[in-house]
Formats: sequence, structure tokens, C-alpha cells
Amino acid sequence: MRHCLAAVAAACTLLLTTAASAQKDSALPSFAPVIRQVAPAVVNIGVRGTVAAPRNPFFEDPGFRRFFGLPPDAAPREREFRSAGSGVIVDAKGGYIVTNAHVVENATEITITLVDSRELKADVVGADARSDVAVLRIKDGKLPAEIHLADSSKLEVGDFVIAIGNPFGLQHSVTSGIVSALGRSGITRDNYEDFIQTDAAINPGNSGGALVSLDGELVGINSVILSGSGGNIGIGFAIPSNMVRSVMDQLIQHGEVNRGQLGVSVLSLTPDYRRSLGLADDVQGALVSQVTEGSAAARAGIEAGDVITAVHGQPVKGAAELRNAIGMLQVGTSVEISLLREGKPRHLTAVLREVAQLADAAAVHPALAGADLAEAPEGSGGGVIIRSVQQGSPAEQSGLRTGDRIVAVNRSRISSLAQLREVTKDQASMLIQLQRGNQTLILPLR
Repeated sequence: MRHCLAAVAAACTLLLTTAASAQKDSALPSFAPVIRQVAPAVVNIGVRGTVAAPRNPFFEDPGFRRFFGLPPDAAPREREFRSAGSGVIVDAKGGYIVTNAHVVENATEITITLVDSRELKADVVGADARSDVAVLRIKDGKLPAEIHLADSSKLEVGDFVIAIGNPFGLQHSVTSGIVSALGRSGITRDNYEDFIQTDAAINPGNSGGALVSLDGELVGINSVILSGSGGNIGIGFAIPSNMVRSVMDQLIQHGEVNRGQLGVSVLSLTPDYRRSLGLADDVQGALVSQVTEGSAAARAGIEAGDVITAVHGQPVKGAAELRNAIGMLQVGTSVEISLLREGKPRHLTAVLREVAQLADAAAVHPALAGADLAEAPEGSGGGVIIRSVQQGSPAEQSGLRTGDRIVAVNRSRISSLAQLREVTKDQASMLIQLQRGNQTLILPLR
């Protein structure tokens, strides 16, 4: 009996030893190797800046100020703020860090905190609000690591991804998930969007942080969350690395993104549009509803009713894809356009021209915010056309109307958007000369 018990005990010991050894040899999968590789390239960004302080409307009335003996600037015009976000080192040798444009908006001082707690000062190289991408550069010091930008076009729904950032000030927090969807747009207004949707937890403070693949490559910059409470509910969005690379290169080279314009209004194909045009049910593309006179599209021969199916050989599924494809290209770029006209394929080449959108109008002068600006077509007398004005916007309140043509500012003739930006730079108030129909008007802006 004792021999039997001893044999059973020996067998149990052998079984437990074998199981422990097998568990050790087949360790559970871990993201730790990837985190060790990429975490040093993710930084905390502390921002100090100023924003316009609310002013009591009474203080805007000169009569009120005189009556009470108040100086012209009796009310404070600015207030200081502090905020924080995340960033990703993309060029350690050059000192370049990528983040969101909204993280560094209105910043007067930027402090980068590295994984080893070192603090470095940084300057804004350039920021593009339309894509929400900004590039920073450290003033002095050595950056510890960098992340290589992946080709985000190779991402697939279901791929594992890791988000690294500083949510709620908790530095270098790591979450994981999968790619939930690709090509999301319409999340924010008037921006260029081709978002990666992920269920990796993203919270306030993660903005500008890294979304990386299991290969340790940067596939996106975390940017937006959908949440009713302000916290994570499993729906986060990241700017794909291909868009980040395109904007980053322009910001480093020029300090701004000089987007080209094709000059078309487009609609996504619906089943009804396909039937009306006699197209097959599987045809995808952007239906041209209008071509702007004198635009790149008009010069290339694009017509209303054409269906644009590809740009540079890359398929266009709808209006959003066309907008993003063109919006990432610079002025002067030659673009190969594939389209269907009356069901027959055609291939055209368009040379993109300069564009100014709503955000650009606000950057030119606050009083122009809400105006859609474009250079006047050749043969129209030159200047800058007001293509549309948003109802209730500063532009409308300033007296601007759709169809107005700005021909001069403070008696300086205007023939291009670049001249308009230059002449209005640092001007608190100015007089603009408009051509409205057959009338010439002088309008003060302040």
C-alpha cells in the first residue's frame, strides 16, 4: 500500500513539474516588447497660452467709457490658460515632434516632458487646423527615441493596435484594442478627415499621442473621441499616418499647408444617381455637380455630370475620399484624374490651384471669418471673390455678401489670396474696396 501511495505521489509531482515547465515554455502573449520599444518616443506636452477674454458689451461703447472716465482698454482683453496633451517623436535627430493642432492652439510656451522626466522647451514649426496636425521642434536637448511612420493604407479592420499617451495627466498610459473601422469622416465640421476608428481606450490628454501597430510603427495620431461624458466609451479616432506624413512634410518645409483646389462640387453616388446615369450598381466615385469657372477642373476639361473614379490611380469611393485626396496635395501639383462621362472612361490631368477655405478666411482677418474666399478667375478683373458667407458669421456682420470681389485693402490693390494675407497681416482695422455688381464700395473691417 505504501508503495502504491509513493508511486501516486511521484506521478503527481512529475505531472505538476511538467505542467509548470510547459507553461514557462509557452508564455502568454504580451505587448511588453512593443511598449519598451515605442514608449520613449511618446511625450507629454504642457501648454501655457492666452485666449481672448469675454468683454462686457458696455466696454465696447466709447460713450460709456467716456461717461465713467474709463480708459480705452479698461476691460482685460486676454486671459491665461494651461492645458496638456501628448506628442510623438518622429525625428529624434532633427528634434521634431508631431501632435494635434488643437493641443498647441494659442500656445505661448510649450514644455515637453520625456519618459525619463526631463523637461525641454519646444517651438511650433507649423500647425494645420484643417487636419488637426501640428509639428513641434525642441529648442535644446537630446530626444531619446523616435517612431517610424507606417503605411496606414495597409491597415485592415481587425488589426491589433496600441494607444499610448497621457490621459488625465497619467503619463505613458497604455491601452490596446483593434481597428474598428477605416475612412471615417464627418466627425468634425469643415475638416479633412480619413479617421481610423479604434476601441483602444482614448481619453482627454491622449490627444496627439501614438496609435501603434504590433510591429512598433506609428499608424495614427490619436485625435478625437465620441463621448457623452468626456471619457472613453470605446469609440476613438486617430489621424492615419499617411495623412500625418503629408501634412508634416509641408509644415516642416513651408510652415503651413498650401493646399491645392480642383474647383468642383461633388456628390457621393447613390443607387438613384447610378440608375439615372445608367451606371452599374457596383460603380463607386464622386459625381461632379458643379465646376468653378477658371478652376483647375475647368481647365482640365472636367464637366458637371462626370463621375470621378480615381486620383493618381487610387480609387475614389465618394465625395469625402475625393476631398481628402485633393486636400493633401499642394498648389501646382499635376493630378491624374480618372472619370466616367456618359458611362465611358476618360483620363485627364489637372494642375491644382490655390484655395482658401473658411478657416483660412478667419486667419486672414477675424472679421472675414465665415467667408469662403477664392481668387477671381482670369478675365474677371482680378481680386478675391467672396464665394459664400455663413449666416450670422463675423463676415456677414461686417457687411460682406456672396459675390463681392475684394480689389483693394487700404488702397493697396489685391490680385491674389497671398497678397490679401500679406496686406491684412497684423492689421487690427482696415478699409477694403469691394466690387459689388456695378457698384464700388468701401467697407471698414475691425
